[in-house]
Amino acid sequence: MNAQGTTGHDDVDRTARDTPGDGATANETAADTTTADTAAADTTAAYEKSRQWRGGSGHAWADLQEALDTALRPFEELLVTAVRAAGGHRVLDIGCGAGTTTLAAARSLGADGRSVGVDISEPLIAVARERARRTRLPAEFLLADAQTYAFTPDFDTLISRFGVMFFADPVAAFANLRGAAREGAALRFVAWRGIEENPFMTTAERAAAPLVPGLPGRDPSGPGQFAFADRDRVAGVLADSGWSDITIDPVDPVCTLPEEHLVAYFTRLGPLGTVFADLPEQLRPRVVDVVRSAFEPYVDGGMVRYPAACWLVGARA
Repeated sequence: MNAQGTTGHDDVDRTARDTPGDGATANETAADTTTADTAAADTTAAYEKSRQWRGGSGHAWADLQEALDTALRPFEELLVTAVRAAGGHRVLDIGCGAGTTTLAAARSLGADGRSVGVDISEPLIAVARERARRTRLPAEFLLADAQTYAFTPDFDTLISRFGVMFFADPVAAFANLRGAAREGAALRFVAWRGIEENPFMTTAERAAAPLVPGLPGRDPSGPGQFAFADRDRVAGVLADSGWSDITIDPVDPVCTLPEEHLVAYFTRLGPLGTVFADLPEQLRPRVVDVVRSAFEPYVDGGMVRYPAACWLVGARA
């Protein structure tokens, strides 16, 4: 699930082609080139993530929605608690995915509240809208890019469960979200800490690597699951985009996934999930066996249990 935005490739290319003025030093020229290259790389990565969420990744999350909701329930509870503590009545859920936290907020707010989820993934927004129709909860869902969508300042609480790490330009995105917030509105979101603190998340790709050369890599400095691992970076992004009273606290709940969904989890999600369907048919069972064995330390009594090292981030508009 994600709310990422992408900027136009033409803008990035033009920046990379610009030449410095006559007074520019070699160091300034190199710095400008490095900045442009970084921006181009981040935009490309964000574009690829966007494409995945609109396609295969979005469909996979939609299909596995119930299992993933079970796994991520501790974070749903954290955010609903934050909504109650904020005392607001108009919630925006950023990167809402299949709508779990949006619906939970709507349930908590009751008939007098308003709960709106935003996401770029058509498959996930379709699931979210159907869930709202089926449960008759007062939740709305918006198919849009949260980095660029023209929000009006209607919301007194903004939340996100792992939906804010995929922006091409995080400062621009959070500045845009600041425009959705009423003065004094509360921002609360959860994001993953570092790769090294979350070994469960890379178990599949590490186990599969000898059998599947060239698996997509992870770049913690670019848009992606671990983009907000660095506490100082998160604080800087929020401060630079107009938020104040910033708090960033570690949380380490234990998540549980039904064992029956484990194979689907690692063959449809993450770096391995992006390539598994394209592997030679005769190789797939071997990959499944090897990777499933690597997850054995996390399996206990029909459930897969793993610690999730995350940040609980707060701020004020």
